[in-house]
Amino acid sequence: PLDRGTESFLDYLDPQMQILPNTAGCYTAAEAIRTARLAREALQTDLIKLEVIGDQTTLFPDNEQTLEAAAVLTKEGFTVLPYFTDDLIMAKKLLDAGCPAVMPLAAPIGSGLGVQNPANLRIMREQLPEATIIVDAGVGTASDAAIAMELGADAVLMNTAIAEAQDPAKMAQAMKLAIEAGRLAYLAGRMSKRLYASASSPFTGVIR
Repeated sequence: PLDRGTESFLDYLDPQMQILPNTAGCYTAAEAIRTARLAREALQTDLIKLEVIGDQTTLFPDNEQTLEAAAVLTKEGFTVLPYFTDDLIMAKKLLDAGCPAVMPLAAPIGSGLGVQNPANLRIMREQLPEATIIVDAGVGTASDAAIAMELGADAVLMNTAIAEAQDPAKMAQAMKLAIEAGRLAYLAGRMSKRLYASASSPFTGVIR
């Protein structure tokens, strides 16, 4: 376990706050598994955000290596939150492997492009109604977060959008409001889209 006798950044965090270690920078299942084990020893938590990168330029995940690592870590008692492409079939496999939630990307990590494949996220929500879906990576501003939530995501994980904002504190507040608004809109159910206009004022009682 981490030596608590020396000063650590942990000393400055709220004791009620849960830390989510990350296997960022790992390119194989073996590297990710080793990193997760080290994180558990150092931070005394079974939570792990599982990232196994497949391409250095785009930072897209290697889904197969992610699944392999997830299968091992869940058997070892980890609570695995896997980052993967917005692939319904892979989402099902990760859930079957024991992951309590899945974290499909919205766009490349740190790109700020927002949700690039809304249909994929919508399909994932409809096909996996009981699953916890956390959109991870690619959110750039509050409207991106709202869209992700309107598509049925249960949460959005973000970093760069807040860290690189000109005023991170204000952006964090904007994200909070966007998450709440998007979730409420999803639960309310949006109106159907129509090709043609539909009068919003009733004709009943109109004096002719």
